[in-house]
Amino acid sequence: MPTYRYPVLIVRDAAGGCSAIAIDEDHLAGFGPNAAAARDDLENFLTWHQRENAWLPATDFLEPELHTFKVNVRTEYHEKQRIFPTDMPIPVRVQCITGVQDSGQRVASIPLLGIRFTYHNADDLKNLVTRYVIQKLEGLTPEAVARCLSPAHVELSDVVVRVPRKVMAETKSPMPETLGKVGEPLGDRATRKQFPKAWEREDSLALLVRKLHDEKANVLLLGESGVGKTTLLVDAVREVERRLEQEAKEADTRPVSRRYWATSAGRIIAGMKYLGQWEERVETLIAELGEIQGVLCIDRLLDLIQTGGLGPSDSIAAFLAPYMARGEVRMVAEVSPTELDACRRLMPGLADLFQVIRVEPFNRAQALKVIDRQIEATRANLKLDVAAGVSDRIVQLFRRFMPYSVFPGQSVRFTRELLEQCKRDHKKEVTGNEVVSRFKDRTGLPEVFLRDEITLDRKNVFDWFSGQVIDQPDAVEAATSVVMTFKAGLNDPNRPLGVLLFCGPTGVGKTELAQALARYFYGHGDDASAATSGKASSRLIRLDMSEYAGFDAVSRLVGSSPAEPGVLIRKVRQQPFTVVLFDEVEKASPDVFDVLLGMFDEGRLTDPMGRVTNFRSTLIIMTSNLGADRQRTVGFNPNGAPRYQDEAMAYFRPEFFNRLDRVVTFQPLKEETIRAITRKELTAIGQRDGLSRLKLVIEWTDPLVDQLAKVGYDARYGARPLQRTIEREVVAPFAKWVLSQENLFGAKIVVDWSDGKLAIHRR
Repeated sequence: MPTYRYPVLIVRDAAGGCSAIAIDEDHLAGFGPNAAAARDDLENFLTWHQRENAWLPATDFLEPELHTFKVNVRTEYHEKQRIFPTDMPIPVRVQCITGVQDSGQRVASIPLLGIRFTYHNADDLKNLVTRYVIQKLEGLTPEAVARCLSPAHVELSDVVVRVPRKVMAETKSPMPETLGKVGEPLGDRATRKQFPKAWEREDSLALLVRKLHDEKANVLLLGESGVGKTTLLVDAVREVERRLEQEAKEADTRPVSRRYWATSAGRIIAGMKYLGQWEERVETLIAELGEIQGVLCIDRLLDLIQTGGLGPSDSIAAFLAPYMARGEVRMVAEVSPTELDACRRLMPGLADLFQVIRVEPFNRAQALKVIDRQIEATRANLKLDVAAGVSDRIVQLFRRFMPYSVFPGQSVRFTRELLEQCKRDHKKEVTGNEVVSRFKDRTGLPEVFLRDEITLDRKNVFDWFSGQVIDQPDAVEAATSVVMTFKAGLNDPNRPLGVLLFCGPTGVGKTELAQALARYFYGHGDDASAATSGKASSRLIRLDMSEYAGFDAVSRLVGSSPAEPGVLIRKVRQQPFTVVLFDEVEKASPDVFDVLLGMFDEGRLTDPMGRVTNFRSTLIIMTSNLGADRQRTVGFNPNGAPRYQDEAMAYFRPEFFNRLDRVVTFQPLKEETIRAITRKELTAIGQRDGLSRLKLVIEWTDPLVDQLAKVGYDARYGARPLQRTIEREVVAPFAKWVLSQENLFGAKIVVDWSDGKLAIHRR
């Protein structure tokens, strides 16, 4: 059976009788000749009270502690409309009980004076008690104050209430059938515990409570995603339902529980197969809400307009609008500014049915306060120590590397997850190192970028990229500049990390450099050398733009329905820290270039549903073969090489070309370059799983390298045929040889080219 533990204050009066006062319940007390009898009297009443009002939440006053303070109260006499203050103040001993709510908020109660308040800092408790007691007692007569003097004996105890399950089932208000299927009651404790308190939102909270409780209005919460709209609503619902409960007590009536129901357009129509089914369900919802004077809470207003029929005119929103206009149903909805513009465009009259409350993002100072309070609340529950400066480090990382993420949003969730992870890892203290480690796991960025104390040498970066892309100094210099600019924090926070166009003939390393950048930025290494691990392969989104040349290119790239976002939108939303490669971009439809303009300029892309996807943490790279098929004609340089930048400038519109950060030209490969690439590819074979497990030491001879470079290189296709040649001439026969050998672990192998064929032997 459910068990509830209520903290109580045992008070023994001068005559020897005892009272047991419930600390978290107004005006509830038990009486008896001794403490045990007083507790039993209160327990019987609370058991009956909980059985008859099972819909009420249990006590929210945890970890109670008793404190005693002395407060000097100035008294006065009143005689014929005149006031005569006493010469000396009266010292009053005050018993104060402190505790913690489920949300982590500190709370204090002075039950003998009917005072209850919340506070944040334990050091402020004494001053707050003094202020509230003086406010309560000052100005009273000495006789009135004397009745508030400390009783003979006071102690802290508790009362345990057990309610049989079957009795609760009989008395609990029934769950509305359809609402219970498609929604969740925001007033339930289980739902509220999923959200933090709406800290630093006192003005917005008071305004929302007034709109919901006093004005009975339809409310539209307007703010960017992550700004805290849902958290604000949950906090407001808690306050509204508390007021309704108090009003019901005063009127001696039973309040209706679960008035505010959170749902979404998708949940409303879930399981509906046939014409007219969802309309019937919505009518049932309206009827059930009317019976309990309920309010429907929608997470995205735009979804209501886009769900239901073939267009806005036969959507769920269009169905609900007449009921809202007549006051037969009330609604609270959330919307972003971009989505609100789309709503007004698709269904102009709908937004006019709401009163709008703007929820603004926090500035840095407010964000620090919120994170500090989140840390304080979570730390107390998890019993963790948190080092100084943790909140500053969190705000710094989010502002530096996720500038598009509004506060509090992801930073508060990150803070809560950080502390919970440290608790699971049995760590006693959360420090700045744990913050960086957790942020590294979240973004994939190596610590060389996350820690200002780690320096980055430009020459080391240049040498690393030179080892990845052979004999392309201009391209390596461009990649190095992107890395160094990002490390210095000088990249534009309102644009992608970089927008680069790689021009040149095929097979010269354009795609390889894009992959190298993905490995360097998101290789999960503690330093640049660790980026060679290849763990960043999933951080490269490669799109062949020849597949996006048709009339439906934009809809396939971005998406045309709420349920099916395009491939680009879907992947970037899953992982915003990534490299996006538009391969052979010149082959895309001109409509695609129009879409890319906003992405390059503002680092964001808005889909037809009004949802914004941020590209400010991505590195955008485009490749182009423009000019590679030209022969030596007018406009070429003296060496006969095409001017790829001129070709690109002539092909792309000026407004598109001007949004590029840099056009990087790749040169045709030389003979010595082919040899270096060949040796690099052969070295990579030795790192493949089948050979690395055997820990083989492989020597690739010069004759083999010369033969592969000669056969695998084609002036028209660059180094691409080389990879196929290596697979055919080396990998296949080498695999056959390995499988035929025994006891190869740790062996030294020489791979040579002799007598026109591959020769393999042990040293």
